Amino acid sequence: MKEMTPKEVSQAIKNNKDVSIIDVREDEEVAEGMIPGALHIPLGQIQDRIDDIDKDKEHVMVCRSGGRSGKAGSFLEKEGYNVINMTGGMLDWEDEVTPK
Repeated sequence: MKEMTPKEVSQAIKNNKDVSIIDVREDEEVAEGMIPGALHIPLGQIQDRIDDIDKDKEHVMVCRSGGRSGKAGSFLEKEGYNVINMTGGMLDWEDEVTPK
């Protein structure tokens, strides 16, 4: 699975690239703030909500530190999705966040 750092993801957003971000943290975690425009699907719901994820796009998977997003990404990759794991997760995110 490909990986990007939080700085690389932030730069892609600033460069107006069509970046699809899926945040797999729990509700109480995203209440503290999410990357603007991210889709929130908790890790435990990925399998049930797979139809909410566009198979024709590349998706950046995000969690607190990079572990859960890696698991979600591995699952989606096996299902034929094009995914990137954001290493370091939101712990390393230094840009804007919006409340959910």
